[in-house]
Amino acid sequence: MNISVVVLVKNNEDTLFKTLKSLKGFNDVVVYDNGSTDNSIEIAKSFSNVHLVQGEFKGFGWTKNQAASFTKNDWVLIIDSDEVVDNELFKTLTTAKLNSNTVYKLNFKAFYKNIQIKHCGWNNQKIKRLYNKKITHYNSNDVHEDIITDGLITKELQGSVEHYSYHTISQFIKKADHYSTLFAKNNVGKKNSSPAKAFFNGAYSFIRTYIFKRGFLDGYVGLIIAFSHMTTNFYKYIKLYELNKEQKLLMSIKD
Repeated sequence: MNISVVVLVKNNEDTLFKTLKSLKGFNDVVVYDNGSTDNSIEIAKSFSNVHLVQGEFKGFGWTKNQAASFTKNDWVLIIDSDEVVDNELFKTLTTAKLNSNTVYKLNFKAFYKNIQIKHCGWNNQKIKRLYNKKITHYNSNDVHEDIITDGLITKELQGSVEHYSYHTISQFIKKADHYSTLFAKNNVGKKNSSPAKAFFNGAYSFIRTYIFKRGFLDGYVGLIIAFSHMTTNFYKYIKLYELNKEQKLLMSIKD
């Protein structure tokens, strides 16, 4: 198969085995570990088709491009260490005639533990994940990174990726803190923010997820997701507000 797979890893022992097992049919899987202290490295080494690379994490965009530089093939498929390629998608990838001027989208099915999330805006998302590295690459965003598609075509492939992103409520809390910090650092001095903006962005995120996107139909899990969206967006903009204030203070002292 002329497709290489890139998997970024840091302390994902709970999901990594399932991810790599779904990728056994690929002859080149680059696992880029950025500081695991659990059994992730040992799990990666147990698969003969895995090329383990240990390196730095400098935001998701930079790190995915760095990991892709170790792949053997021109075509690169990005799979997270909590995702599983289903049988239909694998068959599609083995038979598809890929066009180098096309970036391919995959369908995503989201799960909390083993509960499929059918609402909240999580189910059947179409995300760009397969591209030719000689033609394009990821942008440099620390978070909300994306494959650059200027002048290129996008097309969806048949099959799905199953995303097992959360297994405990504590993981929602940790990721809200982590992603909001990355957003703030990436946008300090570039975007304006305020306490009011943080409050209203958070409130709107909850209403949009729980009401407009019918998160209430997912039961208590829908409530967890909606609240997580609210807190993530609140902290994104309140952290940005704080960093902008600190930057202005430093600049005034230097002057």
